[in-house]
Amino acid sequence: MNEDISVSPDEINALYAKLQKEAESGGYYLNPDEAFVKDLLKGMLVNEKRYGYRSCPCRLAAREKQADLDIICPCDYRDPDLDKYGCCYCALYVTGAVLRNEKRISSIPERRPPPEQRLQNRAEVASGGLSKLPLPVWRCRVCGYLCARDQPPEICPICKAKAERFERFI
Repeated sequence: MNEDISVSPDEINALYAKLQKEAESGGYYLNPDEAFVKDLLKGMLVNEKRYGYRSCPCRLAAREKQADLDIICPCDYRDPDLDKYGCCYCALYVTGAVLRNEKRISSIPERRPPPEQRLQNRAEVASGGLSKLPLPVWRCRVCGYLCARDQPPEICPICKAKAERFERFI
């Protein structure tokens, strides 16, 4: 299917401003290469017009929202990728170390499991409760924010507390 979906510069700029504001308020950072980021955002907006949701432009979408919930930006893999590699899969989001040029962005492996494994993982978590979570749950001791990832975030997206203010919850 070769459809021509247009996205205006105004749409891209509006999404860029919105994501920049959300990233800053949530303790995240957008890639400092604005032209690169705007190309990614154009792909997300095309996907939104095509499928009805902003799936990651760097991954193949199933064209069904329920099947693609894990790759709607920000995707489920953003935080683990930031922890391990300094950027998310598409490099839209980066860590403070990348911004300060203490770490370089490089390609990272795809961590999204195949469709049948994603369905199995969801079923296991749904049936087994919290004891079967695939990642530890971290709690911000300042505001109570909870997140499931290998390591706590650099900055709490709610109260801006640093990573050392998090404790392992589960």
